[in-house]
Amino acid sequence: MSEPIRVLIADDHPLYRDGLSALLDAAPGLELAGAATTGVEAVEMARRTKPDVVMMDLRLPGLNGIGATRGILAASPYIAVVVLTMLDDDDSVFAALRAGARGYLLKGADHEQILRAVRAAAAGEAIFGAGLATRVLAYFAPQASTAQAPFPQLTDREREVLELVAQGRSNSAIAARLQLSQKTIRNNVSNILAKLQVADRAQAIVRARDAGLGHQSRT
Repeated sequence: MSEPIRVLIADDHPLYRDGLSALLDAAPGLELAGAATTGVEAVEMARRTKPDVVMMDLRLPGLNGIGATRGILAASPYIAVVVLTMLDDDDSVFAALRAGARGYLLKGADHEQILRAVRAAAAGEAIFGAGLATRVLAYFAPQASTAQAPFPQLTDREREVLELVAQGRSNSAIAARLQLSQKTIRNNVSNILAKLQVADRAQAIVRARDAGLGHQSRT
């Protein structure tokens, strides 16, 4: 027969703490390791009782739940801390995760959600309440690049000409490539120099290459 999952509660609200204690104590496969009412007490009780899971409120007197989570995990990184709180703002959620919490539930969660979270955390899973998982995933998802194209003051045509200038092409070669007159290319180059505030073509090439233009091989 497998060992029961030992759970420590850290919550300073007597009614909620007592109700949660009764829930965990009565659940099959779970064992209540104790109940702390302050952050410092939670750290000490976790060190002494070595629970598998700590159900952590964030609003604790003295040392808050974030600090208590850090303290518990610094001494016993194998313990799974699941936050169970009224706070649902992003700052609280991500501060808890950065402190090492393995899950985050709101106190509106029903009994089944709480028991499922305890068992999932003990099994090494991350668990989040309704609505929180989507926010966490969005926060950690790779963000689409919003990098602006280099030299936004240039027109598309001027940027195209600058790309070719940066490749070392002459005005006549650029004109042939773009099927434009050499006069048009000269005008574009003059505009580019003025907009980049550089004195000559060589300085424009340096600026362009620094911005990542002109590195493809010439054809």
